[in-house]
Amino acid sequence: MTVRVFLVDDHEVVRVGVSALIDAEDDMEVVGEAGTVSDAISRISIAKPDVALLDVRLPDGTGVELCRDIRSNHPEVACVMLTSHSDDEALFSSILAGASGYLLKGVKVDDLIEAIRKVANGMSLLDSSVTNRVLERLRTPGKDDEPVMRLSKQEKRILELITEGNTNREIAETMFLAEKTVKNYVSNLLAKLGMSHRSEAAAYGARLIERKGTL
Repeated sequence: MTVRVFLVDDHEVVRVGVSALIDAEDDMEVVGEAGTVSDAISRISIAKPDVALLDVRLPDGTGVELCRDIRSNHPEVACVMLTSHSDDEALFSSILAGASGYLLKGVKVDDLIEAIRKVANGMSLLDSSVTNRVLERLRTPGKDDEPVMRLSKQEKRILELITEGNTNREIAETMFLAEKTVKNYVSNLLAKLGMSHRSEAAAYGARLIERKGTL
């Protein structure tokens, strides 16, 4: 079986290089490329890949948001985050979004190829100790680890706007983001807070502000 791979990176030279490496393998082929979240979303449904290699940082969003979208709409596609930055928060968010792996761009060629084969066969590249640490962080925050501390600066701002009663559309207009991007941020912050509904997040935010004067 030939493994079908889709590449998402805003640097063309990276896409060309990785594409050449993958196409050199007899059991793999690159079936599509994109440089932005929006292009990837529109092209992946047509390309029907087995594996998507996603850069974490993209011009119109993040690979984490894209991973969440892919896993929601195309659960058969395994996602691997490929980034230049070792970032615990991005790793944490990637696991929550359903990524099967998280690799640095300095990875050896053979290791990258083997990683693609593994996730295409349903395996995870994430060490169990890493995923367990993330799950433990969700379940039992430490004394100084208020759940809000798990949120990025952008997510904290969105929580603040949710607490004020703003809709996703109003938040998008305030923060100059696409409404879909805001929806993804909201989903992510709810997951980090261990909540299911934005009303819970709003109540939590209100309690924080009442107690501390700020988020």
